[in-house]
Amino acid sequence: MISRLLVANRGEIACRVFRTCRDLGVSTVAVYSDADAGALHVREADAAVRLPGAAPSETYLRGDLIVEAALAAGADAVHPGYGFLSENADFARAVIDAGLVWIGPPPAAIEAMASKTRAKELLGIAPLDPARVTEADLPVLVKAAAGGGGRGMRIVRELADLAVELESASAEAASAFGDGEVFVEPYVEDGRHVEVQLLCDAHGTVWALGTRDCSLQRRHQKVIEEAPAPGLPAALEASLLDTAVRAAKAVGYVGAGTVEFLVADGRAHFLEMNTRLQVEHPVTEEVYGVDLVALQLAVAEGAKLPPETPAPRGHAIEARLYAEDPARGWAPQTGALRLFDVPEGVRLDTGYASGDAIGVHYDPMIAKLTVHAPTRDGAVRKLARALERARIHGPVTNRDLLVASLRHPEYATADRLDTGFYDRNLPVLTTAPGGGDLAAVAAALAAASARRGRFGGGWRNLRSQDETRTYGGTGGDHEVRYRPMRDGGYEVTAPEGVRVVAAAPDRVSLETAGVVRHFDVTAYADGTVHVGGHRLTARPRFTDPREQTAPGSLLAPMPGTVVRVADGLAVGDPVTAGQPLLWLEAMKMEHRVTAPASGTLTALHAAPGRQVEVGALLAVVQTEERPEAQS
Repeated sequence: MISRLLVANRGEIACRVFRTCRDLGVSTVAVYSDADAGALHVREADAAVRLPGAAPSETYLRGDLIVEAALAAGADAVHPGYGFLSENADFARAVIDAGLVWIGPPPAAIEAMASKTRAKELLGIAPLDPARVTEADLPVLVKAAAGGGGRGMRIVRELADLAVELESASAEAASAFGDGEVFVEPYVEDGRHVEVQLLCDAHGTVWALGTRDCSLQRRHQKVIEEAPAPGLPAALEASLLDTAVRAAKAVGYVGAGTVEFLVADGRAHFLEMNTRLQVEHPVTEEVYGVDLVALQLAVAEGAKLPPETPAPRGHAIEARLYAEDPARGWAPQTGALRLFDVPEGVRLDTGYASGDAIGVHYDPMIAKLTVHAPTRDGAVRKLARALERARIHGPVTNRDLLVASLRHPEYATADRLDTGFYDRNLPVLTTAPGGGDLAAVAAALAAASARRGRFGGGWRNLRSQDETRTYGGTGGDHEVRYRPMRDGGYEVTAPEGVRVVAAAPDRVSLETAGVVRHFDVTAYADGTVHVGGHRLTARPRFTDPREQTAPGSLLAPMPGTVVRVADGLAVGDPVTAGQPLLWLEAMKMEHRVTAPASGTLTALHAAPGRQVEVGALLAVVQTEERPEAQS
């Protein structure tokens, strides 16, 4: 029997495994990097062991250090979570060789399936030879052989781009997984991403726990997942389940695993088998009423699964909440998560709590919110409303995008679920949600009420000019004009048609068109104001001239590390619009910085290994002067 378990991972998945361990009476051990010293998964574990350093290659990818940590803490089992070393056969062997229980499939099964190239070969599917790719083969997908989560993956539509994308994907894969092997395969445009959850014991029993649809993705990373996958023809669904079971039996699989497919034109194309627990496993748990982590532990202890797979019930949907700005190229965001609270009735899987800091070293996912309902329509409605009501104070997140996605007709009706959803709909989905003007009014009046409470008064016999406040939000700037009244209230003069019902520093009630709406307001010292689901920034009355930058300046869009500069790039070189100049790595993703226009590189402040803050000057491109037309 397992008595003390170490989770060789961090954040949300470590907390998730610890939760089941507490229910089972199993003691827990965390490992942590220096960047994670105060993280939630460290606080929730019964014991924790430091892995010196911050980069994954120094910490969570060091299998030798993790085995040493397990032995030092007296653990008798290791759960790998997902990502990092979860699909590393050598790590699994090291755990077993140390006399510890490995919560995962046999190393031989990992070797057979964890490498996507070898998995395809096992099923008779050969990748493309990069040296022989022609225009006729395009588009193609460059993909990391180890790992997943969209890292080390590139779509290539122009043959001239293939070499640089192979190099870029390999570098990113090596950084994320410790393995730079990549391969090339045909890219299927806008297919559905459908997967089958497996659970196998060591006695030959294989459960196929239905399907999941994970088609809504950005940068090849899943955003919204659901179970079961809606609208699949019965014959196709049966074929997916059968293929998944055959793949598991072919390699003697034991434990939890997932077989992934791309469905297009009524056909299923095998993608890979993930020999680990998936990020989106909660939707399967909700539909089948099981605890997959508890079952993983039971299987590792030698238990035999019942011969019959549990029966499904209802529908479950999961949304991944990321610290990122979808309207700015999905740029990751960092900073303090000042308040994080979700409504009751929502399953929350997270590695953060109110007051925690979101840093630059790891994936920007804050949490997964999952709901279950008797029907898909009910689950869609329930999750969208829960996201709206969640209080998330801190960096910009994709919360508004998630709500808009769930309510978009293509998704809400399941008429068009495919991986091209965001390519088609992102401009509409990132349009600012309504109510920004009223939220700004509430912010201004809450601030005025707070000042009045501190200093008293606010009304004078001589009528003064309107007070003016400006707030920036996702929809642009909102200007508010108001004046204090003799009775202690306020009159709003802009925007028009707003009557103030009540105003206090933390709550404002406004009436428009005969409807009264209430706004909870929380203001922070840095000028950020959260009004309901709106995140606003108080604008200064005067612009600081020091904030002005020279034309052509390339500023870091996020905090991160410069990992590469274009070969041979030097000050004085001519550059063309869109030319890649350098690459930043932030939150386990590589971000390309390109020339904004054709011109001359007049400054280059970036060097590999340099850490930069958001807004740091990276380079300057002086554009070519164009003579004005003669009249």
